[in-house]
Amino acid sequence: MKKSLLLSLLAILLFSCTPKEESGQESISGPVKVELRQENGKFQLYVAGEPFWIKGAGLEFGNQEKLAEHGGNSFRTWRTDNGRNSGKEVLDRALANGLYVTMGLEVARERHGFDYNDEAAVAEQFERIKKEIQMYKDHPALIIWAIGNELNLRAANPKVWNAVNQISEYIHEVDPNHLTTTTLAGLSKELVDDIKERAPDIDLLSVQMYANLPNLPRNIEEAGWEKAYIVSEWGATGHWEAAKTEWGAPIENHSSVKANFYLERYKQAIEPYKDQCVGSYVFLWGQKQERTPTWYGLFLESGKETESVDVMHYIWKGEWPENRSPRLDSFLLEGQTAYENVYLEPGKTYQAEVFSTDPDGDALSYKWEVMPESTDLGEGGDFETTPEVVKGLFEEEPAAKARFKAPEKPGPYRLFVYVFDGNEHAAHANIPFFVKG
Repeated sequence: MKKSLLLSLLAILLFSCTPKEESGQESISGPVKVELRQENGKFQLYVAGEPFWIKGAGLEFGNQEKLAEHGGNSFRTWRTDNGRNSGKEVLDRALANGLYVTMGLEVARERHGFDYNDEAAVAEQFERIKKEIQMYKDHPALIIWAIGNELNLRAANPKVWNAVNQISEYIHEVDPNHLTTTTLAGLSKELVDDIKERAPDIDLLSVQMYANLPNLPRNIEEAGWEKAYIVSEWGATGHWEAAKTEWGAPIENHSSVKANFYLERYKQAIEPYKDQCVGSYVFLWGQKQERTPTWYGLFLESGKETESVDVMHYIWKGEWPENRSPRLDSFLLEGQTAYENVYLEPGKTYQAEVFSTDPDGDALSYKWEVMPESTDLGEGGDFETTPEVVKGLFEEEPAAKARFKAPEKPGPYRLFVYVFDGNEHAAHANIPFFVKG
């Protein structure tokens, strides 16, 4: 046998013996088969023949590489094309990082004015979505199609579920490899009854809850949902669930309180229910403006990680990261907390102080900002504009204590503090205050 042929045969043998973990998900060229099986009364998700528990995050513009690094194995999107990257670019990057994707299909919402009695509009939407399904159905990073997002929020016409069912049936007709779901804002028996009647084709349900998450297992039972489900959004206490100031500003938990809630809610409402729940997508692997720039993101706009990322690392890997984020104990403005309705006089100087520590003993640095209270208020995650920072208020170099002048213009504001450890980690907090007229 010629030497070249021997070398070729040896190369083929070595390649075929390479473990999957070393060859990587990138070597897959076609769609992976995804199945949902019920075994001994327990639902189990299978991806490419292997049991799969979703360790996921909602991710649109966040860092996929960091998700994989911290132990995540999947992420969900809200649409195929996010305006910055095509669906193919998102899926290709996921494949390169060993991540699987629950890909969102944008379905119009009644609360945005779409009429599900308009048969022509529904048909036009269906034709658009069919093209998206055809475009991405064979990608090896895809595992689940999420048909719409929170279509029940402020909606009254149950025909939306007929449209969801039509899309699910089409997926099953042309794409035998992947599952279908739809995501709900909360859960009720009436809602589940509508879905059972009008959208029986979906494979599993996806539910989105925040402070109310500990009630989800009971809600599932009371609503009579007997198939599998995913917790497709969960995390910080929602701004609609939070306490408010006298002038109506929702009070945001600081980053360490949030981290405590992430761990507590996962351990209480997700992890113990693997007989029916097949995993979850924490919200949000990235940063966004929603009431504040810090409310829902596990990262700051700069990309720095908060303590909630540490928690997800622990949940997914069973151990804490080598370097931890700073912990925040308390934050005071003139000796008052955010719950004490802080009123300030225009132009007068005040003092604030943050109390924080670092688990690794890293030296801490600080950043302070004042913003007007957001007035561009969306609903259900709709886009909001970030308020402009008020310049020229702080008198000294940033430290754990800060002196600043209250803005001259009366009205509602927030004082923000950020604490950095020099290792790309941060803590944060804010206090709403009102400048008197």
